[in-house]
Amino acid sequence: MPASLTLDTARNDDGKLVLSAAGEIDLSNIDAFDQALAVAIAAVADGDGTLTVDLTAVEYLDSAAVNALFARADHIRLIAHPVLMPVLTISGLAELVPIESAPPAAEH
Repeated sequence: MPASLTLDTARNDDGKLVLSAAGEIDLSNIDAFDQALAVAIAAVADGDGTLTVDLTAVEYLDSAAVNALFARADHIRLIAHPVLMPVLTISGLAELVPIESAPPAAEH
């Protein structure tokens, strides 16, 4: 059974594109996440070229999700749920991508 994942792409107040994910990202839904990343990165290619990926509502990432983020490290910045910070740090992604921990009010 696929893990629950909701993906939404929208512009924030300053006009920058944000890909927001909610749920869990694992092997069962990595194709949808990977495709959403590719489409959103293509959409920002004409601007500053950096996509914000908001993982505030994501509480689980498996290695496939980390690999998808690694593959696009040059084109993304992350906002992550605090529970994800150890995975992002241990994987080395935090050394390649700017990562902001979600504010406490955003925690679930």
